[in-house]
Amino acid sequence: MAIQPRPRGAAPFDSSGTARDGIGVAHYTDLAPSLVAMLRATVDRHPDVEAVVEVGGERLTYRQLWDRAARVAGGLAAAGVTRGDRVANLLPAGVGWVLGFLGTQLAGAVAVPVNTRFAAPEIEYVLADSGASVVLRPGEPLPDGDPRADDIPTHADLAAIFYTSGTTGFPKGAMTTQENFLSNVETAIRVTGIDRTAGPEQRNLVSVPLFHVTGCNSQLLVQLAIGGTTMILPEFQVQAFLRTVVEERVNALTSVPAIYALAMVQPNFAEFDVTAVTKLSYGGAPIAPSLVQRIQERFPNARVGNGFGLTETSSIATYLPHEWAAGHADSVGFAAPVVDLALADPDAAGVGELLVRGPNVVAGYWNKPDATRETFVDGWLHSGDLARIDDEGLVYVVDRAKDMINRGGENVYSVEVENALAGAPGVADAAVVGVPDEVMGEKVGAVVVPGAGFDPERVLAHLRERLADFKVPQFLVTRAEPLPRNPGGKILKRQLRENTDWGPPLHGR
Repeated sequence: MAIQPRPRGAAPFDSSGTARDGIGVAHYTDLAPSLVAMLRATVDRHPDVEAVVEVGGERLTYRQLWDRAARVAGGLAAAGVTRGDRVANLLPAGVGWVLGFLGTQLAGAVAVPVNTRFAAPEIEYVLADSGASVVLRPGEPLPDGDPRADDIPTHADLAAIFYTSGTTGFPKGAMTTQENFLSNVETAIRVTGIDRTAGPEQRNLVSVPLFHVTGCNSQLLVQLAIGGTTMILPEFQVQAFLRTVVEERVNALTSVPAIYALAMVQPNFAEFDVTAVTKLSYGGAPIAPSLVQRIQERFPNARVGNGFGLTETSSIATYLPHEWAAGHADSVGFAAPVVDLALADPDAAGVGELLVRGPNVVAGYWNKPDATRETFVDGWLHSGDLARIDDEGLVYVVDRAKDMINRGGENVYSVEVENALAGAPGVADAAVVGVPDEVMGEKVGAVVVPGAGFDPERVLAHLRERLADFKVPQFLVTRAEPLPRNPGGKILKRQLRENTDWGPPLHGR
């Protein structure tokens, strides 16, 4: 396997206060010793600032957050939890979830945030695989005992296990260390341009699950580091989302493109004053340039940016800042300050598997030595994403490696076609897969969930203006029901490919 390291190019982020270790991995040199120490420092600076707000529920200052979390830690200790034991968190998004997570850290234990969208067998698998000694469940009181704060952990110590949701097989537990968490917090501050001195003025709304790294690592923990306020929507409702932005004076948003798109098409969107929003990030799915433009128009005071990462990178690996957002909407940006990127076996077009190295890359998969050896090789995380990196250092993710379509020797990257479909008139959702063909090997098939004004000929005309002829779908199938997704939101392409009645190709193509 040929590995082609890529220079950082014009990455516009502050990389001061970093140093490389003996094997070449970059680290931030001034991180807190642990999440517990990070939180304690914030509590000491801003004890009476609002820390966590559950929309429609409890509101806690930093002093109250520490005191309540310390009692949870004491309750866990009284239940026999010791350093390194796993504590599974099945609680819904809200103050209780945060107290459970932080109480686990203060007890010196390992948090296991459980994806509550998993099917029952998957949840049972996570609980059994992690060996959780305590499970925090809805409807049950949080552990309670004498206050306790264990600040023994070091950067290398295991802090949490986040279970990924693959499209096949059971989930894999990504072992997240204290340094993984702390590095991502520092990266988020730097790439989004947060003013550390204005912490108490930062008011962030979490509208994505806390059991995913975006909600936990790049929103909640970042606010806890700077002394900002985290508003949490227990469940997503678009009107509640917009009301909270206004009523809670939210000035920072991070979410998936679909949530912004849904918010902006609300008939009463203009009634909500969103001019207080000064930072707005998106990621997790392809975004159409037209949607970026609409976001910039509808949130006029916001600096926008596109983040990209994986559970295995503790959230952020690359980031596209505001200055590049409109002109390079199809890019996921530049490498984060302590992240190195490489391409494995790049083809003639410069496309290869994206490899990531840095202090944010997790320590491997819990109880999965074979999967760990396959994915983490010589310090590099093999992401499974196909990408190209231009001379400026901008990263373009073109597909998942397994989703590339080989049409008669021509490589078609399904994400590229999906990006084009995302901006097509009348397309509410779409997925692209390879359809077996005796002559070509595979042809390009698209499954579309139609929206208002859908016209297949207009969609195809839109695609022909933007894609090479061989990339335009030869099959275009509509379906009334949503696309099949796993609990993590990834489209189940194998299921879609096998269960779709493709019919004859369009116009005999």
